[in-house]
Amino acid sequence: MKFQKRMPPRLGFLPGLMIACCLIGVPNLRGQSATNTPMFHLDRQRTGWNSAETVLTPANVGGTKFGLLWNSAVLDSVTINSTVYTPHLYATPLYIDDVLITAGTYKNRHFSVVFAASSNSFIYAINAFANSTGGPLVSAGKILWKRRLGQPAVVPALDGGVPLGVLATPVIDLNTSPPRLYVACQIAGTNTYWKVFALDIGSGKTISGWPLFIKDAALAPLNQNAPSAFQPAASMSQRGALNLSNDGSVLYVPFGGYSDGAAGWMVAVDTITPKLFSAFSGAPSTAATANGGMWGSGGPALDTSGNVYQTTGNALSGSDNTTGYWGESLLVWHAAPSKLLLLGTYTPWNYCQMDMADIDLGGDSTMIVPDLNPATTSTPHLVSFGSKQGNTYIVDRDHLPGGLSARQACATDSTTDLSLLPPGPQPQFGQRGPLNVFGPYSETKNNVDYAKARTTPAYFQGADGTPYIFYSGSTKASNTSRDPVPPSVVRLKIVTSAGQPAYLAVDASD
Repeated sequence: MKFQKRMPPRLGFLPGLMIACCLIGVPNLRGQSATNTPMFHLDRQRTGWNSAETVLTPANVGGTKFGLLWNSAVLDSVTINSTVYTPHLYATPLYIDDVLITAGTYKNRHFSVVFAASSNSFIYAINAFANSTGGPLVSAGKILWKRRLGQPAVVPALDGGVPLGVLATPVIDLNTSPPRLYVACQIAGTNTYWKVFALDIGSGKTISGWPLFIKDAALAPLNQNAPSAFQPAASMSQRGALNLSNDGSVLYVPFGGYSDGAAGWMVAVDTITPKLFSAFSGAPSTAATANGGMWGSGGPALDTSGNVYQTTGNALSGSDNTTGYWGESLLVWHAAPSKLLLLGTYTPWNYCQMDMADIDLGGDSTMIVPDLNPATTSTPHLVSFGSKQGNTYIVDRDHLPGGLSARQACATDSTTDLSLLPPGPQPQFGQRGPLNVFGPYSETKNNVDYAKARTTPAYFQGADGTPYIFYSGSTKASNTSRDPVPPSVVRLKIVTSAGQPAYLAVDASD
């Protein structure tokens, strides 16, 4: 039977309750080509941009036909030590247009499927469109299958104490047989561990050879920045979205630490064998303190060559210019099948101040800018990211400016920053420096609720070919205020000129 393709739903969620689907309420969705969303921000580069979008136009989104289409059934709560915990969806739901269900009530039928993962360790396959093909009508929002991965561990420090089964957005590989969903989950028991699973997307069953344990004993011999310690699982935050090498043979799983209690880690998993393949710690330190945490929700981004990009959080004050300490940095590793060996780095000029004030560069994740026309700029290959400080950065991927052994010496002069700077003086410095988008600028008040941004940029190309970056954040009423004020969304223009480096400029805000 030929399955009718449709536009994917635009998803939201009601925390602890259900998946909600919002879309333009037009009847002619059938027959239109669909865009799968198998990973966070749509693709390995984390652009978040669907260049083939035709339904979500400004006129349609602003009209009366845009609204709620359906809600799913209520998702599962769990009871742990007599306390009932409703689910949270920290992970972004994913969408696949044509899935053959291979087990259960809907076996041998095709559906458009939303995949969701909850803090209570459940994975759900949810029907995205009412469907009567191959059998009785199945309503939109119907749960096609669900799978509980295990008992989640409760971490008191987060959100008032909630189970932390799945935090990060999974990733789906459609080029395997059967197609599979990779997900990391914290499992409690006699011991608490992080495990990484591969699930058949048609049934939710675990693929043979999985899950794999991620723990210190397994990572120590693989660490390319040793010696370090992967702290006990209840101290480790697997918040960053998972990503796959271009050929699907390596899965990348980042970690940070709760409450600044661990070094960060990037873990590479061989999906073919399967086995843990390589690892890289944010610092060669066994102390249970913050050292290059890799916790930004976007996780690693991959360029078209497969090189891996990840920002990090703060390191210990006083660790500046110390070999292997990679706090407040952009780290770039060689593409698979290489182990996690550094290809290049970038660290802001003011990283010592950032370390001291817990101003994580790694609160914002990286986005690979699609290649620019080399006739328009001397820097056609860029990577973009921000920071809790509210600054935005673009770096030349062809000439990564940092070293491979240690961060450069600390500085106080913003003009010495090695990202691609706007040509004119910035108001917060009175001279050249990185673009501050969400302010007011501060070298001290940018942690916890004072943070100006914790997001991943998104790319857009105008009809005239102009490249833009969209960036969201939280401008504050003052340096000592937690209260947000406009703007919270900006459109940044990537300004180009033949033979000159690109730079960012604020183009519009809302």
